[in-house]
Amino acid sequence: MEKREKLRIVSLLPSATEIVACLGLANVIVGRSHECDYPPEVKLLPACTQPKFNPVGSSREIHDRVTDLLQKALSVYQVKIDIIQQLQPSHIITQAQCNVCACSLTDVEKAVHNLLGSEPQIISLQPNLLAEIWQDIERVATALGVDGKQALASLQSRVDFCANQTYTTRPTVACIEWLDPLMAAGNWVPELVTLAGGEPLFGITGKHSPWLKWDDLVAAEPQVIIFMPCGFDLERTRQDTMQVTNNTEWQKLQAFRNGKVYVTDGNSYFNRPGPRLVDSLEILAEILHPEKFQFGYQGTAWEPLETWQ
Repeated sequence: MEKREKLRIVSLLPSATEIVACLGLANVIVGRSHECDYPPEVKLLPACTQPKFNPVGSSREIHDRVTDLLQKALSVYQVKIDIIQQLQPSHIITQAQCNVCACSLTDVEKAVHNLLGSEPQIISLQPNLLAEIWQDIERVATALGVDGKQALASLQSRVDFCANQTYTTRPTVACIEWLDPLMAAGNWVPELVTLAGGEPLFGITGKHSPWLKWDDLVAAEPQVIIFMPCGFDLERTRQDTMQVTNNTEWQKLQAFRNGKVYVTDGNSYFNRPGPRLVDSLEILAEILHPEKFQFGYQGTAWEPLETWQ
């Protein structure tokens, strides 16, 4: 109890915030990133980061702005050192996986170097696989002085429920992580597709998300297409996907012709390597095998294209 009272956590990563909450420590989070929004109460906490680019615009405009910063060897996000100084955290949780997704470890280390009267412990996460996410949860639990076994067991039991089903068919699935230019989902997403009874195309488990050409998408003839753009909620994905369907190549896709195209809330689920990836697995299971699974996510976390076209 004494150690918990001394904890003051600044989480600069949405998935890390969700990990801390999953471990029962949401009440000791004192600061967050500008993107942390779950559990909902964390939105009341001070934001310790902000983007250096305008996040409003089309997929292509956002891509070009971020690319311009990266080509100039500039950071995509800014750490608000003054706010972190005021919060005096005992721990700061960040990531070293993707400079586009959140503040980098280098940015955080530079910020901490400038702090006065505080030496917070930095916990950096870099998962690419489901097993590595479980390891991160355990590592965060150990660093914060709590037992993560019960939380991990609960998550794994839900994964096992989907994975242990017998699937008579496994449709080929193209998961799209960005719309313009096209990017397929990699890292943990192909693994989730497999666990949910599908055969993933393009993305490779444990590897970064690959860029994709329209010709490659058409040639692969996926039976199912699932849009999960990074950072976009269901409404934003719906809007942007409507523009994609204007592409002349779109009508050639059997997934479109067969009504097997879906939009999801990628920001809340698939893009965050934390506890809600299990929700993401259940979403995929609902989409790919509705005869077996009805978890109740349809309408809030995903929709078929035909419901709003």
